[in-house]
Amino acid sequence: MFYKVQLKDHIRVPPNLFNLPLEEAVIKRIKTKYNGFISKDLGIVVDVSGMKDIGEGVIIPGDGASYYDASFELLTFKPEMQEVVLGKIKDIAEFGAFINIGPIDGMIHISQTMDDFVSFSKDKTLAGKETKRTLKVNDLCRARIIAVSFKDILNPKLGLTMRQQGLGRLEWIKEELEEKAPKKEEKAPKKEEKEHKEHKEHKEKREHKK
Repeated sequence: MFYKVQLKDHIRVPPNLFNLPLEEAVIKRIKTKYNGFISKDLGIVVDVSGMKDIGEGVIIPGDGASYYDASFELLTFKPEMQEVVLGKIKDIAEFGAFINIGPIDGMIHISQTMDDFVSFSKDKTLAGKETKRTLKVNDLCRARIIAVSFKDILNPKLGLTMRQQGLGRLEWIKEELEEKAPKKEEKAPKKEEKEHKEHKEHKEKREHKK
């Protein structure tokens, strides 16, 4: 899930940025420091979404740079258990599929790709035995997060599933909805059409008697 997080930090602006407007220079340094930053509490930092306040600058002798107490907002992505996400299949291997959900990639084990017996082919396709459904690279899918690990802070792990109802390749979901949609009932004949038909049948019976 995406969040806006407000932080306060000491931001160092080097002399080569003194020619820029202060806010622009500070934002530039914040992006350098935080873009791609990963932590268990914040998740994955995507971008600087706004500047709140910049205090007075302080120059430290022998450094040459200026330091500012700055309050700012970061846009972050923090994966949550049971969260449903939309993503694109990035790669397929014998053991499952890798899906990109924007700031991070996740893995869908082959047993969780669909509710079927699934086989892998050399052209990087996963196919269901009974449903005949296929999963390929670049397919858009809806999946649910079922495992989150920040054990390796530089490479967090996500496990996802597509076996539940309403999940999977978008074409599969569309097919399921069409199958469940009530069939349109045949419209009852209009009163005029019904009377005309009865009159015609009555006329034919009279002629037949003659």
